[in-house]
Formats: sequence, structure tokens, C-alpha cells
Amino acid sequence: MKVRATAKRVAFGLCVFCLLVYLVFPFGWALVSSFKTNAELFATPARFWPAHPTLEHYRHVLANDDFLRAALNSVFVACSVTLVSLAIGALSAFALGRYRFRGRSLVLYVVLSMTLFPQIAVLGALFQLVNALGLYNRLPALTLTYLVFTLPFTVWVLTGFLEAVPIEIEEAAIMDGASPLQLFAKIMLPLAAPGMVTTGLLSFIAAWNELLFALSFMQTPDKRTVTYAILSFSATTSSAFEVPWGQMMAASVLVTTPLVVLALIFQRRIIAGLTAGAVKG
Repeated sequence: MKVRATAKRVAFGLCVFCLLVYLVFPFGWALVSSFKTNAELFATPARFWPAHPTLEHYRHVLANDDFLRAALNSVFVACSVTLVSLAIGALSAFALGRYRFRGRSLVLYVVLSMTLFPQIAVLGALFQLVNALGLYNRLPALTLTYLVFTLPFTVWVLTGFLEAVPIEIEEAAIMDGASPLQLFAKIMLPLAAPGMVTTGLLSFIAAWNELLFALSFMQTPDKRTVTYAILSFSATTSSAFEVPWGQMMAASVLVTTPLVVLALIFQRRIIAGLTAGAVKG
């Protein structure tokens, strides 16, 4: 039995190690490639560490005005999507999580079903909506369209979180004369902080990494987001037959690093937010 238990632990450890390598290797390879010279990028056999590390690709990326402008555009879009998702999602979750009314379950299932649609399935309808509102090639178009996917997730997670808040807390606040708006702002929002951090960070990451809608609704270089800008590097090089892999890897590292740092800083709140309400006590 002891040998069997040891074998299980070893097998589990190997599975975890393989999964870790599978998840981390792409980012690690991009990081290493961003320090390689152009000659080393195409050398065979491939080197797992550059013989002559260089910051040339980072200098080119940071000197690229289109990329820097795209980074600012992504910051604006991601922050606006996060704020709007949290504002609308928290109010909706408060109503769905703390009040009982006919059709409540149906509303929750409809909200959840919105996360099941692939982007391409709603692209045509959203394109017509953006054109009708006169938002084509404007950053608010991305804020509006990204809410289609970030808002349902925010509502669903925060609803489950607010449902887990003991009813005694709500009753005590009402006995003290708190209005529904005061109950929401002064009681529920502070208690929902882990859920707000979770949904806010995941909404930010989703908006930051999105590409399909940015390709569809943004055309001019001054309106592109970082993912679109990285994709466009090959069209702005001096040679039509050259793909600037080094610059693309450096830009990918610059774009991904802030997200990794945020995830590491808020990892405990993310776990608490995702597991809130899973066990009633």
C-alpha cells in the first residue's frame, strides 16, 4: 500500500510538472527569443538560450510610436470595460442575488448562456450595431462590444458571491434604517471585494488580449490595440519578405508581463472570488 501511495504521488507530480511546462513554455520561449539576434532566431539547431543576448528588439518596439499609441488605446479600452462591467454587473448581481422574484432563475441562465456563444457568432450583429451608432473606427466601439462577454461573467460570479452573504447582515442594516442603495454601497460592495477583484481582473485581461473585434472595428493605426499592433509588425518592416519575430516576441513579453504581475499580486483574491459561495456555512 505504501508503494502504491508513493507511485500515485509521483504520477501526480509528473502530471503537474508536464502541465506546468506546457503552460509556461510558450511565454518562456517568447522571452528567450526576444533577446536573440535575428541570426540566432533562424539558426538551426535552435538554441534554448541566446549566445549573444541583445536588447535591440526591445529598443525597436519602444521606439515604435504606433505600438506605444496602441498600448495607450488598450489601457483605455481595458479600463473602461472593467469599470463599466463592475458598475453594471454589481448592481445586477445585487438585484439577482438578494431579491427573489418570478423569472429570476431564467434571467441567470440567460446571462450564463451568453458566455457560451463564440465571438464569430455575434460579430455580424455587433458590426451592424456599431455602424448604426456611428462608432466604427472609434475606441468606444470596443468598449461596447467587449461588454457582451465580460458583463455576463461579472454578473454570474458576483451573484453567487452576494448570495453567500448572511441574511442577518442585511436585516441588521435595514433595521438601522439603511435604504437599498445604502445597503448596496456600504454593506454589499465592501463584502464583495474579492469577487470584484476577480471579475475586474479577468475582464481587464479579456479586453486586453482580444483581437477579433479589434480587427473588425478598428482600421486606422491610431485606433489599434496592442494585439492588432503586434499583428501589424510584419506589414511595417523594411522588407516585404521579412517577419520581425524578434520584435513581435519582445512586444508580446511587454504586453504579457503586466498581466502576469497583476495575477500574482491578486492571486489570493482571485481564488477567494472564484470559490466564494461554493460552500454554505
